[in-house]
Amino acid sequence: MKTKIIAFSLILLCSFLNLNAQSFKAGAAMRSITPDHLIPISGGMGTPQMPIGFQGQLSVRAIVIEKGATRFAIVGVDNLGWPAYLGDRSRKLITGIAPENILIGATHAHSCPDAYGFTDEKGNTGADLKYLDWCVTQIADAVNEAVAKLEPASLRTAVGEAKGKIAFNYYAPQLYDPRCGVIQAIATTGKNAGKPIATLVNYAVHPEILGTGRKLISPDLCGPLYDRIEAKVGGMAIFMNSAQGGMVTADVRLENDKEANDWNECLRIGNLLADEALRIIEPVAAEQNPEIFCTSKIIRFPIDSEMMRYVFKHSPLAANSGKELDYSSVTTRMNLLNIGKAQVLTIPGEALPNIGYYVKRKMKSAQPFLFGLTNDAFGYMLTKEDFGSFERYNYVSRTSLGEMTGCIYEEEAIKLVNESPVPQK
Repeated sequence: MKTKIIAFSLILLCSFLNLNAQSFKAGAAMRSITPDHLIPISGGMGTPQMPIGFQGQLSVRAIVIEKGATRFAIVGVDNLGWPAYLGDRSRKLITGIAPENILIGATHAHSCPDAYGFTDEKGNTGADLKYLDWCVTQIADAVNEAVAKLEPASLRTAVGEAKGKIAFNYYAPQLYDPRCGVIQAIATTGKNAGKPIATLVNYAVHPEILGTGRKLISPDLCGPLYDRIEAKVGGMAIFMNSAQGGMVTADVRLENDKEANDWNECLRIGNLLADEALRIIEPVAAEQNPEIFCTSKIIRFPIDSEMMRYVFKHSPLAANSGKELDYSSVTTRMNLLNIGKAQVLTIPGEALPNIGYYVKRKMKSAQPFLFGLTNDAFGYMLTKEDFGSFERYNYVSRTSLGEMTGCIYEEEAIKLVNESPVPQK
């Protein structure tokens, strides 16, 4: 009899341990990456500008999600772009997560220190290499802390149209995606049970209200978005951009062809987007112990643009990356995530809205998310039909890797979707 009781107890214990091991968990952490002195800021190709002050705080924000043997990190960095040769250095310092499961994306704020190492005609660069080294460790520290803070959680995900004057397409006002995706992990145990651990907002927009013209180091509209969400619901907020290329930007239009390019407009748009994200997620019931999935693949793009080839050849960051560069093509990693009902694909650059719409339509979820400028940021991504076809697209064509970039991405993204499990319904 005692033997049966012991055996039954062991079965219950094993079942409990297995259930606990398979439970959905989440953790979040952030670090400041605001420099302690003024350094040049970049809003795109060209020589970075020297700022005169600060407005708001730059940060790196990480959420780690785990269930069973699957664990991945989503990281948002307040910067124009975050190349893989910087992201890979952070991945080497992160423990407990496979490097290929660490997604590092940029908010694309146009008022942050140069992370590309853009050079002028004489080879001079405004990039502060010591500052970027510090950012590399800050990113790793944030992810490692998020791993240490993993706790049982429930999940809410939703995609809905963000209302109000937030974004528009500068080239064709109505050609943009108004859908806003929200992922929220909620603590289920402890003193914070029922409160958000993190709220992720996924929306397509250029955070360039201030740009380099105001000469301020700033997270632009992303800073107010973080503050608003955290003040209203607690936890940590994170922003991941989407298919905002050519040119989906903040709607700062005023009458008489004027624009509101100041911090008050950053507050207005950041707060409005935060409020809309919370409105979209508020009625959604939490999923208990949702399924997750993470996979990735390496894809290759030809470098046809002389301008982009120049950046690769002359950037001190690329030169010191340890990677063998032939300057004729480049490789990058694309990730696919299933998080409950949501499905996520990463974009290594700024895909135009039509690419975003097409890929979302091919995804196996009613809640499609696209994380733009993630794992790399290789300029604009156009289809071959759009490339160099319109005067409006001359700039975005010049700052693209080449004519086939968008088509290659679409093909590889859809292939990855079709090879992966369907998210839960």
